[in-house]
Amino acid sequence: MPELTVATCQFPVSADVARNGRYVMRQMRTAKERGADLVHFPEACLPGYAGTDFADHRGFDWELLRSVTRRVMTLAGELGLWTVVGSAHPLTGEHKPHNCLYVIDGSGRIADRYDKRFCAGDATERTGDLAHYTPGDHSSVFTVRGVRCGTLICHDYRYPELYRDLKRQDVQLVLHSFHAGNMTSRRVAAIRAEVGEELERLNPGGVFSHATVTQQATTTAQAGASHVWISCANSSARESCWGAFFVRADGMTTGRLPRNRAGVLVSTADTEEELYDSTAAWRDRAMSGVLHSGTAVEDPRSARRQEL
Repeated sequence: MPELTVATCQFPVSADVARNGRYVMRQMRTAKERGADLVHFPEACLPGYAGTDFADHRGFDWELLRSVTRRVMTLAGELGLWTVVGSAHPLTGEHKPHNCLYVIDGSGRIADRYDKRFCAGDATERTGDLAHYTPGDHSSVFTVRGVRCGTLICHDYRYPELYRDLKRQDVQLVLHSFHAGNMTSRRVAAIRAEVGEELERLNPGGVFSHATVTQQATTTAQAGASHVWISCANSSARESCWGAFFVRADGMTTGRLPRNRAGVLVSTADTEEELYDSTAAWRDRAMSGVLHSGTAVEDPRSARRQEL
């Protein structure tokens, strides 16, 4: 039976690479002890997140990051544990690094690397992620214990085309890494003011950030719309927008960690479980560009759209 036990992790990601690495390796051991086949970590969780955890990559210690990453790879091999870990991948010359996920297999080798495709920011490439990172141009798909897995990073959630692209590649489980944390009290107050007290009352869970609502709601909707399981890992650095969670392929959340606290959430994706999927009959056709169910007919009463 194709099923995969996943440990979705969170810890207070910071600019301290060695400390981040210790958290990652500690949680890898916990994941293995709790029966996980694969462990999934937040965006940029080894180096920290440029522009939030530290100002920029000037003077960044890339050799330290490589050293810590090698230790993570060695431990993955010792534990026989697939590990998806957020990092940054340096390029040559003046090119900015990729914001990436390294996919490390159970033998401790890098099976693939996913580079965040939709980095936040505007066309000047001097704001948001684009001020610090070069966007990627490829998907990353791999199979663990018979389950087809794909990866995405944070702002990618705003683009349903990426989920559909993974679905076309028969992905059953999406490992979506976020860094929606380390928000200052001033930033929280500014966003709350922008959202407004009236809307805060209307949105459940206490809205102090757009991300609190949109990231959780959108990924949950993507699970149901594309019928994929989703692991959502996040930084727990205060203030974290939400705790890591796991969504079943029918859009039901099956587990969630409290925000602002390190933890490991273990969930099992049983891809043969009978789950409600109202779009199963027509999803493939919709993805091919035929945007209706059933059989369309040629009828003059259908064609005349400005009469009763």
